[in-house]
Amino acid sequence: MAELIEFANTHPLLAGGVVASLLAVLGYEIWLRSQGVTQISTAAAVHLINKGATVLDVRKAEQFAAGHIVNARNLELATLESDPESVKKAKTKVILTVCDNGMTSGRAANTLRKAGFESVFSLKGGIGAWRAENLPLVK
Repeated sequence: MAELIEFANTHPLLAGGVVASLLAVLGYEIWLRSQGVTQISTAAAVHLINKGATVLDVRKAEQFAAGHIVNARNLELATLESDPESVKKAKTKVILTVCDNGMTSGRAANTLRKAGFESVFSLKGGIGAWRAENLPLVK
């Protein structure tokens, strides 16, 4: 700890820059949370899925049948919006919503958050981004 204090005293501009950067990152994260940003990347989605997240595919049944993420549950957006409690068993779990491009799944995530679900995320870029990363889909 003494070396850190000595370094900060020796290089005040560098130490100040590090502190300013950390504060900027912290401020940005707080701002994102306040805006209700719920989109996550494919890498973060894979991490959540591996940890046991529930995947809700809000596309039409035909699109779902053409290819979906392993263990995903198909629940169209209209059904979810009319009855968000249809997934109440997953209320305490992390939920990942998926669509074609991330727009519809974002609406689904917001619907679930308004219904009291806390850990709800949307796949940024949807199945298109999933395919672009060459991640597996099942039919």
